[in-house]
Amino acid sequence: MPVLIWQHLDALAHSITLLGSFPEAGDTDKRLPAIIRVEKTALPASLAATLLSQSLKNVQLMENTNIYTWLLGWLEASRENPDVKINIIHPATEVHIRKYTKQDVVMVHETPALYEQIVKPYISAFPPARTQWVEDILSGKSEADKILHRAPSPEYGYVILPDMKWDLITISSLYLMAISLSSSIRSLRDLRKSHLPMLRSIRVETARIVKERWGLGEGSIRMFIHYQPSYCVYIRACPSSTIHTKYASEDHFHVHIVNANYLGLMGSTVGQAHLLDDVISLLEVDSDNIVDGTSIYERLTLTYGLGDQHGLFGPLKQAQAMISAE
Repeated sequence: MPVLIWQHLDALAHSITLLGSFPEAGDTDKRLPAIIRVEKTALPASLAATLLSQSLKNVQLMENTNIYTWLLGWLEASRENPDVKINIIHPATEVHIRKYTKQDVVMVHETPALYEQIVKPYISAFPPARTQWVEDILSGKSEADKILHRAPSPEYGYVILPDMKWDLITISSLYLMAISLSSSIRSLRDLRKSHLPMLRSIRVETARIVKERWGLGEGSIRMFIHYQPSYCVYIRACPSSTIHTKYASEDHFHVHIVNANYLGLMGSTVGQAHLLDDVISLLEVDSDNIVDGTSIYERLTLTYGLGDQHGLFGPLKQAQAMISAE
């Protein structure tokens, strides 16, 4: 049984995250940190016809008025329709723990100078071993059967595959990820006009995939890029019968791909998400005549929300006073 350290309830996401510890494999006397995230699954469309007549086991009246009634209900246990999805990270690193700790968000302004002085060194300091699993997937050494599409160019190639946050069943919460093969493209700041063919290809191939596999037509998906990139990118690189959490991928530029009707997704909010279509448009109108050859994303001041558990929070928050004084 896990030893509980703290818990974080997210009512919006219908989930609870627990931090505790599990015994180390092969050494029951040694315990390592573990994060367990339990989230309610969506009700499947196939349940609609029998929900009230067969699946509803018990109800309890909460309140009613002349036209409104509120009830609590309990469903019959069903092997076909699980109640929750459980994600386990073990052993959990300090980065994982900081990511899942409840935190306050502050809006910060990242000038090009602050990027060079603070952010770029922070990203460059990530040890290669931290993202070796990403390299193995991108190179085809592991999980090759999970790839939905591969564009093989070493410099401008990418792969598309399901994100772990998706249950692979509920189309309304579809979640895929496109990851660049090149580690030289790490974030929006690294994008140039030369990357436009890659970005357009991601857009085209994603539309093809969701149409062929899930019948989703034009305008049915939202594609966006995080800045700052998330602490971790979770890739479903395993059989659907198991849960496998993979580690951070700030070293590879990636595009989030979700159903346009996927609501309540915090990562798609203003202050973090940049729509792929807008990124493409901005690069298209970027001038080719800049003397120093920098791209528009190198010249922009980017404003975004940063949680107080992020490794950049302290330095960037302190630097805001200098920006205000200018």
